[in-house]
Amino acid sequence: MSRTILSMSMSVDGFIAGPNVAPGNGLGDQGRRLHEWFLPDADPERRRDTGRMAGVNREVMDEFMATGAVVVGRRTFELADGWGGDHHDGVPIFVLSRNRPDPALQWPGVTYVSDVTDAMSRARAAAGDKDVLVHGARTARLALAAGVLDELRIHLVPVLLGQGEPLFEDMPPDHVELELLDAVDGPGVVHLRYRVRTEG
Repeated sequence: MSRTILSMSMSVDGFIAGPNVAPGNGLGDQGRRLHEWFLPDADPERRRDTGRMAGVNREVMDEFMATGAVVVGRRTFELADGWGGDHHDGVPIFVLSRNRPDPALQWPGVTYVSDVTDAMSRARAAAGDKDVLVHGARTARLALAAGVLDELRIHLVPVLLGQGEPLFEDMPPDHVELELLDAVDGPGVVHLRYRVRTEG
């Protein structure tokens, strides 16, 4: 059975992007630091570090890229220029948005959906027995609140950004229990995997 999974790189102080996120600066100021573990050329001083995408980090990225559908918030989708309509290997992309799509960001395989539960349901059906990858902090928070997010995979980077875009800002006052399933050290990152516990 497919799972819905948020996979997000995050600083130790809880930020998933630096400040001043905008088109052309989608990760914010200094935000690329959070992605150096899988983008070896993100830091020019570390370009010779060829081991960053071997071992655990490679396994994590391979699993990430094996998902069967993507659910993403519209802001995240547009900051990424829609990945050119192809996130990876042509998997279906479901964009969570209450507004009409931008004609410039309409591609085959991209569907705009206004409700997070509906988006997750459609993505699960499209993914078959593969997992659904969730992108975007707001989308993750909505999915948690609706009870339709199964796992959090946090790639914890040993840096304090001090400011930027937090992952869990403005959460509802509901208590969400997580079960740690795995914690693995990789070069420049700790990969944490949590199951979202449901009541009963």
